[in-house]
Amino acid sequence: MEIHKTILICVAGCLSVVVGWPNGKISASCDNMLPIHGGSVPQSSPAPYIITVSNTTFNPGDIITVSLQSKSSSDAYKGFLIQAHLVGGDGITGIFTTSDSNAQILTCGTQPNSAVSHTNSNLKKTITAFWTAPQGAGPVHFRATVLTSYSHFWSGVESEVIQALQMSNATCGSQKFCLMNPLNCSPRDNTCLFMSSSPSTNGYVYEMSGPTSGYVAIGFSDDQKMGNDDVFICTKNSSGNILVQHGYNTGTVAPTMRNSSAGSIVSSYKNGVLKCSFITSSNSSTLQRASGSSSYYVFLVSGPSNADGKIQKHTKMVISSHKVDLSTTTSVTTSNSGTSSVVLGHGSLMLIAWMTTGSIGMIMARYMKSAAGKPFLGKAAWFQVHFFLMILTVILTIIAFIMVFVNVAGWSGGVHPVLGCIVMILSFFQPFAALFRPDPKHERRFIFNFGHGINAFVIKVLAVAAIFLGLILVDISPNQWMPKVMGGFYAWEVLFYIILETNMHLKTKDIYKNDYKIEIVALAIFICGNLAFLVALLVGIGQSA
Repeated sequence: MEIHKTILICVAGCLSVVVGWPNGKISASCDNMLPIHGGSVPQSSPAPYIITVSNTTFNPGDIITVSLQSKSSSDAYKGFLIQAHLVGGDGITGIFTTSDSNAQILTCGTQPNSAVSHTNSNLKKTITAFWTAPQGAGPVHFRATVLTSYSHFWSGVESEVIQALQMSNATCGSQKFCLMNPLNCSPRDNTCLFMSSSPSTNGYVYEMSGPTSGYVAIGFSDDQKMGNDDVFICTKNSSGNILVQHGYNTGTVAPTMRNSSAGSIVSSYKNGVLKCSFITSSNSSTLQRASGSSSYYVFLVSGPSNADGKIQKHTKMVISSHKVDLSTTTSVTTSNSGTSSVVLGHGSLMLIAWMTTGSIGMIMARYMKSAAGKPFLGKAAWFQVHFFLMILTVILTIIAFIMVFVNVAGWSGGVHPVLGCIVMILSFFQPFAALFRPDPKHERRFIFNFGHGINAFVIKVLAVAAIFLGLILVDISPNQWMPKVMGGFYAWEVLFYIILETNMHLKTKDIYKNDYKIEIVALAIFICGNLAFLVALLVGIGQSA
């Protein structure tokens, strides 16, 4: 009797191995997606099956139709297992539904409805399921194992990558490498500068996002200095078109463009935030490699671009604290972020020079000659104040000029530095020309007065224009509020010039008593207003660090 029981058990075991799992209840295969009936290995030849998807992009809650199809009528299959995997790892994501009689939904681990398998061993040429995208999913591809018989199967059958329209930091460090500023910020935040990288079958999936109307770029370098770097750029031109470019950076000049291998591009510009995600089949490479390592320092930068989408000098930069192997999902910290403190110091000095000392000095010379009281140190008080403020303005301008040139260590290009150089030159010669002014009663004094005044006016206009462009470069806010505040300051100055010019004209006509109270009150209000605008912009510059 015992012998019969043993024989029955052995026969039952053998039958289970031979038959396998025709009912598709194969949750035990979820981890590695391989058959559990043992002994067999996947076919090494290309799979005669493909996975197609109804859409290549998705938002959370979107439903994607997924089909497993035979490439030819002679390649029918009996069994299968399909899962949705996050690109860069083996994490399963999303939920499936199906109305196909040859397919059923499985629970993998603790994730219900996370896989699709067969319901019978009938031959099949096509099955269809529906995948619902979850919140926070990054790039996804569908992976299948397909069986034609007990020992004949293919694994690793994959669909094309489908891109998430909404970037997320949910899988940073587990499914993809991320670099961001501020630390741990979400790309859904309008102040977050963000990039991610995850390996795909033939290359990498990149995401980049940042608060800019110009460009966001990622670079790969052998060191933490710019130059000899492979870069990918997401840039917007004046027509609103968003371009993904591949280039090579040799230093502080614009990169040399290469033929781009980027595909499956998804891009957007909304609420002041520029976003691009794409897949590239090419590996990053630098020309002068010290070794064969695939590790790089990763740069993440943003800045302005011109009308054609050509990038200009970055205004914000983040660098990985150590070299990163892009084939991993290591989490790193940043070693440098924000606009250079030297550049911000340069901007702060220029604001102080041309919003306070320079502006007040010009007002004193034009409108306060008769309202400045008794002489001081042998000269009229208005002149002493004017002279001191304008010399201080020139000194601040020279210091700011030297700071930025030393920091850039070269010519960065663009309109802003051109205007800055012209302002520097004209400001430098203005006080020297004043040393050779003729006596106030000299018959040719009017020539000096005219030239001195015109030069001051030109300096003022160019300085304001340079400051406008400089604020655009450093302003990382989504709505670019600092140039708008500068516009308000300019309107404020124009208003007071109109008031003081009108007042001076009325006095020359003897329309009312010349007691100078209006000038003094106007000057006090003017100074208070200028200081308010200055403080607001200095706070904004501080936030750009």
